[in-house]
Amino acid sequence: MKHLLLSLGFLALGSTVNAQVPEEFVIEIEPLEIASAPGVHSYTWGKTSDGKWLILGGRVDGLHQRQPFAAFLEQDNNKSVYVIDPEGEQVWSADLSVLSTELFEQLQSTNQQFIQRGTTLYTTGGYGFSSIAADHITQDNMVAIDVDGLADAVINGTAITSFFRSLNDPIFKVTGGYLGYLDSVFYLVGGHLFDGRYNPMGPDHGPGFTQIYTNEIRAFKIDDDGTTMNLYDYAVQHDTVNLHRRDYNMVQQIFPDGTLGFTAFSGVFDYSDMPYLNTVDITENGYTANNNFNQYLSQYHSANLPIYDTAANVMHTLFFGGMSQFAFDDQGVLVEDPDVPFVKTISRVSRFSDDSMQEVDLNYIEMPTLVGSGSEFIPTSDYYYSNFGEILDLNAIPQQKTLVGYIYGGIESTGENIFFINDGTQSSASNVIFKVYINKASAGQEELVVDGHNIIDVNVYPNPVGRKLSVDFAARQLDPIQILIHSADGKLVYQEAYKPAETGTQELKIDVKDLVSGSYILTIDNGVDKQSKQFVKK
Repeated sequence: MKHLLLSLGFLALGSTVNAQVPEEFVIEIEPLEIASAPGVHSYTWGKTSDGKWLILGGRVDGLHQRQPFAAFLEQDNNKSVYVIDPEGEQVWSADLSVLSTELFEQLQSTNQQFIQRGTTLYTTGGYGFSSIAADHITQDNMVAIDVDGLADAVINGTAITSFFRSLNDPIFKVTGGYLGYLDSVFYLVGGHLFDGRYNPMGPDHGPGFTQIYTNEIRAFKIDDDGTTMNLYDYAVQHDTVNLHRRDYNMVQQIFPDGTLGFTAFSGVFDYSDMPYLNTVDITENGYTANNNFNQYLSQYHSANLPIYDTAANVMHTLFFGGMSQFAFDDQGVLVEDPDVPFVKTISRVSRFSDDSMQEVDLNYIEMPTLVGSGSEFIPTSDYYYSNFGEILDLNAIPQQKTLVGYIYGGIESTGENIFFINDGTQSSASNVIFKVYINKASAGQEELVVDGHNIIDVNVYPNPVGRKLSVDFAARQLDPIQILIHSADGKLVYQEAYKPAETGTQELKIDVKDLVSGSYILTIDNGVDKQSKQFVKK
């Protein structure tokens, strides 16, 4: 496979007082093919003391199908535990069906929340078929796993049952959230409860389902003596607006004042059924929604890497592939796709010492295929902060090519938008591993900066519409703007050039009475940025 080279160059914001210039570095990615490695996505992982990976749960198919009878099939659950040695390029596995039925169902579920403390991997929740419930459910257990002991047993082919312990509590009944840990406190953030068969037509269309977003940060402690676990000091923060998100990236962060915490990036779905663009910062003192920054280039969970530049006090977070509502086209124009397709984009969000944030597209390089959604970044053991082990210490890395981690698994798609044609053959679970290096000896390259001031903020209503479609959008300049309407099959059915009299919010009405009933896409193009909204003509 082709050798991939990624270069990152950074400039300090001019508004930052007495800021040092962030350190330049290059990221290089090399594919590592281990033929016996399983294809898997949305899984749980841990790491042994000697650097091997423990892989559980998740799915071995691709993107789930739309039909309830074909979505999230039990046969496509990952029902094995794998141990992968990336250095020795070896793989071992064991069947999890030897465990109790309750544990077996928990550990083969998808989108569990998990975190490792020492040599213990804690995993909670997850969604999948339960033979006990005779239906698809969200699990309600926390399972503690002895990573080193289990890995040794899998490698040596000995019994694995003694390396699992379980604690049942309804607060763990979550899937698609994130589990963080800070100063002896676990933080279960966001996600949802989903019981029943997936159905894109909604919960009231047979077979029906129950979906409840947690809208919460659930903080708690676990008293774990190695034999039993007890939950205590449980506290909840509830927010139906900013915490109403799932399938996002929550990444460890060092904030400008030195505080340790997390940032919840983007995720789905807001109350207009679109991805969130703002972020939420979480510390032991509470949480804050950042509405002064929008993340446009990464909306779903994907492999990510936090990197801290101590010298300049800059926190970088990289996102590899996945799914995104926005992307730059070949002309460098930011284009919106409301279907949130698979993308090859590799992006970075940087938080500077004045707490301002900037997003860039590494436009000179991208993922080699449409892969990354449901993948994970697995760090090496060197150059990471001891008190916050997922953050890479940029200044500690030598001036040479240095291995810092791996990207593994995820959904690999044959097309950007496959959801509406998906019959199970358009995507698969990837088994490709990418070795990720940092090379600080190489110079940076130009990047595409996402300028939030150019975003058009399109809104259409009523939807569905009968005769008159109201369109609101922001004009950032007085240059002519193109208004386009395309039918679902891509045919241009309406075009108008509009010149705003002044900048700011524009309010238009478009007569659509002659359009036939069906779905349409309205696009606003200001020459710098394009945004589209879907509407239905009654």
